[in-house]
Amino acid sequence: MSPLLTLGIIIAYFCLLLLVSFLTSKKGESTSGFFLANRNSPWYVVAFGMIGTTLSGITFVSIPGMVEKTGFTYLQMVLGYVLGYVMIALVLLPLYYRLRLVSIYTYLEQRLGFWSYKTGSAFFLLSRTLSAALRLYLVAGVLQLAVFGPLGIPFAGTVALTIAFIWFYTFRGGMKTIVWTDTLQTLAMLLCLGTSIWLISEELHLSFSTLVSTITDSSYATLFVWDAKAPNFFVKQILAGAFITIAMTGLDQDMMQKNLSCRNLPEAQKNMFWFTIILVVVNVLFLCLGVLLYTFAAAKGLEVPAKGDDVFPFLALNHLASVVGLAFILGITAITYASADSALTSLTTAFCVDFLDFQHRPEAQRVRYKNWVHLAFSLLLALVILLFKLYNDESIIATLFTLVGYTYGPLLGMYTFGLLTTRTVRDGAVPVLGVLSPVLTYVISSHSAEWFWGYQFGFEVLLLNGFLMFIGLWLVSAHKSL
Repeated sequence: MSPLLTLGIIIAYFCLLLLVSFLTSKKGESTSGFFLANRNSPWYVVAFGMIGTTLSGITFVSIPGMVEKTGFTYLQMVLGYVLGYVMIALVLLPLYYRLRLVSIYTYLEQRLGFWSYKTGSAFFLLSRTLSAALRLYLVAGVLQLAVFGPLGIPFAGTVALTIAFIWFYTFRGGMKTIVWTDTLQTLAMLLCLGTSIWLISEELHLSFSTLVSTITDSSYATLFVWDAKAPNFFVKQILAGAFITIAMTGLDQDMMQKNLSCRNLPEAQKNMFWFTIILVVVNVLFLCLGVLLYTFAAAKGLEVPAKGDDVFPFLALNHLASVVGLAFILGITAITYASADSALTSLTTAFCVDFLDFQHRPEAQRVRYKNWVHLAFSLLLALVILLFKLYNDESIIATLFTLVGYTYGPLLGMYTFGLLTTRTVRDGAVPVLGVLSPVLTYVISSHSAEWFWGYQFGFEVLLLNGFLMFIGLWLVSAHKSL
């Protein structure tokens, strides 16, 4: 597959994104438009665009690559996601809309205090910076392999170009632009996913009925795991999925910023429910794609890479029709940028509102500060991506969920404490607890097999972390005086 041809398609795609940016933003856009699209986004556009934001390029390669080792058991997590999204729609969204929040972490200031507020926002900034950088690291690696490497451009140059594209089409319009570009990118991703499944089926000479039977009758079609000691035990997976969703969506400025840009609460809830249905279907399709990839490799006698994340790019770029390779490049680019562009905007929003006291500054100063913060986070993402290049050697989706467990856990504990109790905390102790709970979580999870009769923590370290934060808050709290 020609690197120049692939590069041409990517450039054409980004020109389309820039056109959308131009049409949806205007020079001198207010910070209200940048942060929340003036609370005027159509719910159905937000719902569709959130698919791309939620899944990212990690889903595009890791979920198909997981099939060989874990089958369809990832759907246990997806069922947990459904429970989590229902909780967000019925509990968190009404709270955020009632308080008319721009940054969702201002709730923590109202409920727990100043240092709790700063701690919560700081954990979001850390979490979203790491997860966005990890996602961009993935797409930068693919672009380096398929496009920029053969053209003699080093990985650092690929990263710089990747970040520059995002900054260029988001710096002016912010959320007003992202609501529409994410919709375009989600559509591109779904078209590429469907094209890949169809073309691989053609390569295997499968009709629709034989395609379905090939998937359902394969050895990969295992769905539930009932061994309580296994990392992917059903109960652990469904609970982890629910709480990961609550933490990564309901307590995440990135995802909630889109919901808060809807016109009102009923539309935001409608968005969440429809988004959930579509998300389940898309995850099933990615798992089906994984089965087809391994079936194709077996039929052709190909030895696939040992690392699951490498299987789809290896086959798409080297052994399948060139159209599949192009679909893969465009799909992974679209889905990763859909998650990364909104992450950059939400990081800018959270830092501006939570740490620069935006509510008390004149609009001209807000715009100036917003532009500088937007640029600073772009540079920070580039730096973190390069650090991942040096140190990461695990499955990327496993790395992401591990990071989630340690960085979103304190947020989960703080919000749970605030919503379920009426106690007041010793606010100055909260930052200390925010550091202690992940440290204790790591110690416990590292020795769980030894201390708990062979039990091993998986992605549910998030629950342990949140529980330890909750207990810590309880210990430094007292009944609210009347």
